[in-house]
Amino acid sequence: MLHPETVTSLAVALLALPFVFAQNNETSLKGTWSSKSNAVFTGPSFFDPVNEKFFEPTLTGTSYSFTDDGFYEEAVYVAVANPTNPSCTKGVLQWQHGKYIIAENGSIVLHPIMVDGRQLYSDPCKHSTSIYTRFNTTEVFKRWEIFIDEYRGMHRLNLYKFDGSPMNPMYLAYNPPQMLPTQTLSPITSSPKATGSSKLKVKRALPSNLKKAEHINVDRWWWIGLGMTSVGLLGFFLV
Repeated sequence: MLHPETVTSLAVALLALPFVFAQNNETSLKGTWSSKSNAVFTGPSFFDPVNEKFFEPTLTGTSYSFTDDGFYEEAVYVAVANPTNPSCTKGVLQWQHGKYIIAENGSIVLHPIMVDGRQLYSDPCKHSTSIYTRFNTTEVFKRWEIFIDEYRGMHRLNLYKFDGSPMNPMYLAYNPPQMLPTQTLSPITSSPKATGSSKLKVKRALPSNLKKAEHINVDRWWWIGLGMTSVGLLGFFLV
């Protein structure tokens, strides 16, 4: 049997934990967070929305930025190696931004500005040119935590996907955050049916390891992506 003083101490500690973490999360989420490579950051160093141009980081990685008033931005650079044929390495660059909310259960939901997101996908052994399209996906993080990483001596952000699986940890790189303007940057005034075959103009200065992007009907792909996102989000809430 536990001593009464021990029980009281445990109760005080348990009551204090939620307050400590909530206060820490609310005050520390602000900033630009970057994965271990410390090479991928949100903001103008990753994507230029005016000239429709990605800038290739030196290493792959992920970066998220958050503001105190509910805005976020995301930058992702992924390479998938092919052990049997090294020249067939796939590459993906993704950028999006929008607003986020912290739910009552502590989860984070990211709502992108659906017309602004961009993706550059390269599979040199299947496509002669990279595919440059609009991109958006609503993200749900089941839980999250921030603490000082003892090894690095830096603030560390752990995000857990909607199914509870952990993402690669990220570390605070900039505070205040390094972000592009938070408003809509590439509005669409009507559907593809009304505008016909609308195409984005892509500059030649694309990442060196991803071939020049082809001019494709990005509006059509955006509407397809919107439908897929809606179906996926519906499935998440029905599970």
